Amino acid sequence: MKRVVTCVLLTALLFGTMETALKIGGSSFDSVQLTFLRFMIGGLILLPMGIKEAHESGYSLTAGDIRWLTLVGAMGIPISMLCFQLGVERCNAATAAALICMNPLFTMVIAHIFTEEKMTSRKALAFAVGIVAGVFLIRPWDVEPGNTIPGIILMLVAAVTFAAYTVMGKRSIARVGTFMQTSVSFILGSLILLVVLVLTGRPILAGVTANPLVVLYSGIFVTGLGYLFYFIAIKYSDATTGSLAFFIKPAIAPIFAITILGESIEWNTVVGILFLLTASVITLTGEKNKVAEGAGVQEMETAREVAQEAERGLEREAARDLTAIEAAEEKELAHIEAAEATARQKHQEHREHRAQEHQERKERKALRAEKA
Repeated sequence: MKRVVTCVLLTALLFGTMETALKIGGSSFDSVQLTFLRFMIGGLILLPMGIKEAHESGYSLTAGDIRWLTLVGAMGIPISMLCFQLGVERCNAATAAALICMNPLFTMVIAHIFTEEKMTSRKALAFAVGIVAGVFLIRPWDVEPGNTIPGIILMLVAAVTFAAYTVMGKRSIARVGTFMQTSVSFILGSLILLVVLVLTGRPILAGVTANPLVVLYSGIFVTGLGYLFYFIAIKYSDATTGSLAFFIKPAIAPIFAITILGESIEWNTVVGILFLLTASVITLTGEKNKVAEGAGVQEMETAREVAQEAERGLEREAARDLTAIEAAEEKELAHIEAAEATARQKHQEHREHRAQEHQERKERKALRAEKA
């Protein structure tokens, strides 16, 4: 449990610094370039874990998997995360962090439309509270200084498309594997951005040597290690527990925005974050109950299977005993039949011997009579 808590906190801490790091990087790098670099680095960091996972499961990627993961990666990296980077550059870091954390709410809606995972009353309540949080964060009646309408729109598009990326990923993640799917989709999505960089003549590696810390931190720590700790937390607990990192992040991001970027947090941002945390708690408790109910059902199913297996074992043992008894009876019957056959044979031989003796006596008597 200590390992899980540590990984969740590290994930929340690293993800909480994401907007601050990207806002700093956005002033030194092209938006497409920085998004390409950090997800290519992150994908390469996760790839060894994906290869190990595939080796343990014995699953190999097919051509169909590559095509599908290219679509998943395109939704996640060139669309969602590029909008995220552009939005961060046009919003306050605290606002951007809170808006992107609305993606689980959009995930519920998209999953309701395109999958069998339907909305419940608890999910609907969480979504409604989340919308209220979004209204306070955006503050449409008087946009907070540092935020812009284009930036807010880009962040909302990033949240919705990341939700779509999540729903698309659920279709294949059980088959392909968590680490393998994430790493490959990151790399394929980054390669799409590389094509965009080449075709538009944008810089690819320019500025990396002049500002290596921004690239290394956003690529290795925020993207690579952030997702690594996130998936380790899920591996040793469950997806609901791992998602706590996204619920903690809105409370952490403003701290870095204030201390590093010198941003000021308006009252509406605080209220919006509180509403968002409330929506997250509603979602989390619902998922926990669902997991607990599922665990209870699973335990009952396991107990039923154990009882059925025990019953089948007793039936097999009884069948073996009956077979042994029947075999013993057959053996005894065969022994009796063999003894009777032997007795009949001896009786027949005795009769034949007596008949032969009788015949010999008759012959001797006839011979004596003839001599007389």
